[in-house]
Amino acid sequence: MCGIAGVAMADGSAPDGALVGRMIKAIAHRGPDGEGAHAGGSVAMAHNRLAIIDLETGNQPIRGPRGIVLAANAEIYNYIELRRELGESMFNTRSDCEPPVHLYAGEGTGFGRALRGMYAIAIADEAAGRVVLSRDPFGIKPLYTAAIEGGTAFASEPAALVAAGLVAPRLNATARDEMLQLQYSTGRRTIFEGVDRVLPGETLTIEAGGIVDRLDKAALPDGAPADWDEEEAVRRFDAAFMNSVEVHQRADVPYGMFLSGGIDSSAVLAAMRDLNDRPVQAFTAGFSGTRAADEREHAEAVARAAGADFHAIDVDAADFWRDLPAIAAALDDPAADYAAIPTYKLGRLVHDRGLKVVLSGEGGDELFAGYGRYRRLLRPRFLGGGAMRRKGAFEGLGVLRDDGDGWRAGLDRALAREATAGRTRLQAAQAMDCADWLPNDLLIKLDRCLMAHGVEGRTPFLDRRVADVAMRLPDNLKVRGRTGKYVLRRWLERKLPEARPFARKKGFTVPVGEWIAARSGELSRLVARQPCIEEVCHPAAVEALFRTLDPNRPRAAQAAWRLLFYALWHRRHMEGRAPDGDVFEVLSAN
Repeated sequence: MCGIAGVAMADGSAPDGALVGRMIKAIAHRGPDGEGAHAGGSVAMAHNRLAIIDLETGNQPIRGPRGIVLAANAEIYNYIELRRELGESMFNTRSDCEPPVHLYAGEGTGFGRALRGMYAIAIADEAAGRVVLSRDPFGIKPLYTAAIEGGTAFASEPAALVAAGLVAPRLNATARDEMLQLQYSTGRRTIFEGVDRVLPGETLTIEAGGIVDRLDKAALPDGAPADWDEEEAVRRFDAAFMNSVEVHQRADVPYGMFLSGGIDSSAVLAAMRDLNDRPVQAFTAGFSGTRAADEREHAEAVARAAGADFHAIDVDAADFWRDLPAIAAALDDPAADYAAIPTYKLGRLVHDRGLKVVLSGEGGDELFAGYGRYRRLLRPRFLGGGAMRRKGAFEGLGVLRDDGDGWRAGLDRALAREATAGRTRLQAAQAMDCADWLPNDLLIKLDRCLMAHGVEGRTPFLDRRVADVAMRLPDNLKVRGRTGKYVLRRWLERKLPEARPFARKKGFTVPVGEWIAARSGELSRLVARQPCIEEVCHPAAVEALFRTLDPNRPRAAQAAWRLLFYALWHRRHMEGRAPDGDVFEVLSAN
């Protein structure tokens, strides 16, 4: 994985190379293995490299025919097949990122149709006078744009645009309100006023310094479920998933995987076991001495059954108070997901063990309907059913100055967009989550928390072949009674029965409520008197929330956690303060 940044000017003038240099320096953590740059005509772009494939000749930018130049934050998993189809003689490197250069040379902006992988790609085409930006259909890799004076800038992280002085750190209040209520923000806009996401699956064309065209590549199939029985569904999933895990292992460096003990990560381990000659390196986090479910014992039993080398760490309150300022700093596009805490520490462990790549189970819940909110959606109202995300984290707490439901507008737009002809209610809900929740929460968390340590996260569930099977499953092969991910569980039951896929699981949680409650007296006034908190909350109500915090009241614990995260995030990204020290030192600093 890597980082990219660049500028395209409107008047044909050469961009300021120092400006692009400041951008790429701000995201140097994304690529500690090398740096490259390109300047030509009205375009300048730079690249930080994390070397995974073609360690010797894979440096970027990559130059192709007719002066085409590519910089990419990408893993193109079908690069071997593409090289074979295109003809080996035209290639100058063994990099997985060179095929997109030649595909673009032959097909123009439609080049992304042939790519299988995760990517954020920038192509400078001086002859055509344009820059093309493209992001993978699931939005696994991030990419942002900003209209600037005289042109358009782009980067892998918004922090690069701010650090270069191209964008002022001004808050988008709508995105902030979404983040507080939902823990992430929806759609194209970000919390930084003037910074937009390139949406998952988009290919943008920039000419004369402005965006003139957008193409879309869908991650999910349209239409109604297929008429498959259980056996056919399991067979189709097996073929797609085993192939996906196989290509996701393509690397010239050591790799491992994250094992939580749940269904999704156990499925990844089962596939990796069958595809590797050596023991799989499996990494797990747990929480000792708290009420949170600790799956390390079960994860170790699953790892032992699969012949994996098992590595476990404990995440405790000391980690929370010490690491949280750095985590909030890493999550520049803020996702207040408490799973960032173990992910960040696991990333550090993986790096210290000498690995650069880990596979993980993100996407399994969305594609195979694992969340309880999907089951509630399918139940009649008199049995507790109802729409997803009916309430925000702050509803009924009396903490926010504005208790309105305007934060729901992005969700409503997404659901309306994804409820296409033929789709069931369940399919539409899954598609909505794949469009927003997945890229703007789970994948941001994975990308930033791992890239902070120079580690690449790969997600074999988020592959279009797997998605084509998952989204075509009949609803009753996803959700059956109180059980979600039915077909996935059936497959895992045959593949690795020691994972006990139909046993009742407690679910993954991080005990942030317990940790905050234990020091709530110190935190109450400290959080409440932050200017960014006073702007949106009643300070006395915030103090009361913290002082009376009960970890057994999930909504109150979530609200306190999000206020704490937002206060730390604002200190770093709006006020420009370095995350030096622990939570209390950072929030107390003048």
